[in-house]
Amino acid sequence: MEKFTMDSFQIFSKSDILSLVNKRDGETKLGQNVVYYPHGVISTDGLKQSPARFVLLGIPEDIGVRANYGIGGAHTAWRPALKTLLNLQQNQFLKGQDLLVLGEFNIPANNTTDINELRKTVAEIDDLVYPIIQAIVAAGKVPIVIGGGHNNCYPIIKGTSQALKTTVNVLNIDAHTDLRNTDEGRHSGNGFSTALEEGFLEQYRMLGVHQNYLSEAQQQFISENSAVKAFYFDDLLAYQQDLNVAAQILLNGVKQPLALEIDLDSICGVLASASTPSGFSLNEIRQLLLQLQKNFTYLHICEGAYQLNNGRKDETIGKTIAYLVSDFMKSS
Repeated sequence: MEKFTMDSFQIFSKSDILSLVNKRDGETKLGQNVVYYPHGVISTDGLKQSPARFVLLGIPEDIGVRANYGIGGAHTAWRPALKTLLNLQQNQFLKGQDLLVLGEFNIPANNTTDINELRKTVAEIDDLVYPIIQAIVAAGKVPIVIGGGHNNCYPIIKGTSQALKTTVNVLNIDAHTDLRNTDEGRHSGNGFSTALEEGFLEQYRMLGVHQNYLSEAQQQFISENSAVKAFYFDDLLAYQQDLNVAAQILLNGVKQPLALEIDLDSICGVLASASTPSGFSLNEIRQLLLQLQKNFTYLHICEGAYQLNNGRKDETIGKTIAYLVSDFMKSS
């Protein structure tokens, strides 16, 4: 099995970024003004030199999803999202100078159906991802990470925790808890349970979990762990609870550092391995982002797909993710 190294990350040059921008006379696109990283090696000192507050990077892989018996395709969302984001208009509401487009992980395709091999590879991806996140956060920047499977929450939390030398608190907007047994080996369903077990995650808050997909073991884990709380999607429906109010209730007493995770399978109609006909609308999540006004340590958007391995496509996935990223930047 191929071992990943730091060389598995491609740093985008200015020409790499501009090649994705559709220029138009009389207009300035975001990609024409974003910041690029001019050094050959990613380092905290190098990142500190950038004037941008946010650092964008992609993890185009679906190994963690398939290691969790899901449908592959999560690796296809990153590039459409990047291109759409770079072609947003530069204006008084959104400025490219605030965003450093760092690059993407080069994770070789692994087409095996051997679950154990896939889970070993996910653990290798963990070791590839967390040092770069650590360097970004240590530089005082805010990572914006587009995946990829939700397995990557673990190395992102780990890198953030190690950079700040403290535990991290997380708000996860998700239809699932991702608290599966860590003894299974790494996959997209146990990123948060792994982060809790390893001591990198302290307060874990879940917004929008579907009761129909909550196992008895996960329910018991939540009830027995005071650091883990969920606001169920079913209760939001039953009591017509305002989403922002529900988020504030969940976050009451939760201190910094606080990070934000958005699993796109929580949004109705978005293509993902676990796509849902019942969930939040995109506008509800956009409204929540614009209202929360929290100083989030990072944003991780995951599980979406442009095309799944079963052939289904979502032509709007790039725009969906670009809306969420731009809203996050505007509200932070």
